[in-house]
Amino acid sequence: QLQLVESGGGLVQPGGSLRLSCATSGFSLGYYGVGWFRQAPGKEREAVSCISSSGGSTNYADSVKGRFTISRDFAKNTVYLRMNSLKPEDTAVYYCASVPVRHFETMNPFNAAEYDFWGQGTQVTVSS
Repeated sequence: QLQLVESGGGLVQPGGSLRLSCATSGFSLGYYGVGWFRQAPGKEREAVSCISSSGGSTNYADSVKGRFTISRDFAKNTVYLRMNSLKPEDTAVYYCASVPVRHFETMNPFNAAEYDFWGQGTQVTVSS
């Protein structure tokens, strides 16, 4: 079974940057579409960004557009989420999720229920 492991979270001041990583072993993430989601205390999980299996197609939530960048490194079997100009409202637990490419191509990639595999999450706290 595909296991995803997120890392890179932490405490950062407003305006700062972080890069989250979503890695797996034993399976090639190149056969999966990958999404990043986040959940703040007392709020529902929300989609942040997603990337196709080839890396050629990306999408972003309006709240992070222009500040976050999703990318893939096929050699390292890792998907990244670069987060710049962080705001206090970006504080949340961030999760990566994946689904086989044949499903990703026909589904709503911002619908968390469509994803098959999830990581354990990494905390991002933006505070001065």
